[in-house]
Amino acid sequence: MLKIGDIEMKNQVVLAPMAGVCNPAFRLIAKEFGAGLVCAEMVSDKAIVNKNEKSLQMLYVDEREKPLSLQIFGGDKETMAEAARVVDQQTNADIIDINMGCPVPKITKCDAGAKWLLNPDKIYEMVSVAVQAVDKPVTVKMRMGWDDENILAVENAKAIEAAGGKAVAVHGRTRLQMYEGAADWDILKEVKESVDIPVIGNGDVKTPQDAKRMLETTGVDGVMIGRAALGNPWMLYRTIHYLETGEPAADPSPHEKIDVCMVHMDRLIQLKGEVVAVREMRKHAAWYLKGLRGNKKVRDQINQLNTRDEVAAALYNFVDELEAAQKEKASAV
Repeated sequence: MLKIGDIEMKNQVVLAPMAGVCNPAFRLIAKEFGAGLVCAEMVSDKAIVNKNEKSLQMLYVDEREKPLSLQIFGGDKETMAEAARVVDQQTNADIIDINMGCPVPKITKCDAGAKWLLNPDKIYEMVSVAVQAVDKPVTVKMRMGWDDENILAVENAKAIEAAGGKAVAVHGRTRLQMYEGAADWDILKEVKESVDIPVIGNGDVKTPQDAKRMLETTGVDGVMIGRAALGNPWMLYRTIHYLETGEPAADPSPHEKIDVCMVHMDRLIQLKGEVVAVREMRKHAAWYLKGLRGNKKVRDQINQLNTRDEVAAALYNFVDELEAAQKEKASAV
């Protein structure tokens, strides 16, 4: 099993920390679908230190989500240490994760996120100050490098371990790649063979079979699933089931997809209020609808709706019609 410091997960499947997605509403669904560890979306260290209300709200952890990792980012030693201390002492998170993988220019311009990938000494320094400031285990999520000429994944992982980091998650893409091209799993194997701390692999895990292949070919201790779980928490459950039994689990019915989508929306409404939640759920609903035939019309419709009940009616009408058409087609055969 995956163990980080003294925190033991019930399986090797980890929900990736995705900005704008991994709030408590979605994380709790991921946990209910079996994820061994869920990771929260990144929060600025300076925003935490300056007590920005919206950022502090992002540190909320529902007890049912645990074990959970809260992720912080920044480029300054003092604020990194202080933010880590806040997460350590004032939240019920189990793990403090440092982001050094975010490729977005507004983050890298602040000497944060993926910018650290160019400097193992900076990584050592920043992880050290966080480790020394807290009691909870400190981990890092990073990319394999800045670009093809600057792939320092092994050096960076060694720096993390030397600084007291308890695990590292490695995305097999460079900062330059963003989310394009293929993830390089060979680098995951190299990192795993170079350090003694747990290594979690990330990138191009699109099916349960991919997860098994990553574990077997790279030797990583855990598998991190991100975009494949958007609107599809069944990916988490199916991956765990496949890793444990070698048997594929059934796909959800259209109705099941919408049932979970509505649970997601209702939790988001509790967190953010109906106006904000309904607007935010538009992208999530599109992800839940993915793969369902003829969904473009209902997606366009939802983008014009502003209340929970309107969205629910549109979604259930769509799947009712879809399932009725499927039954009619089946009976005609």
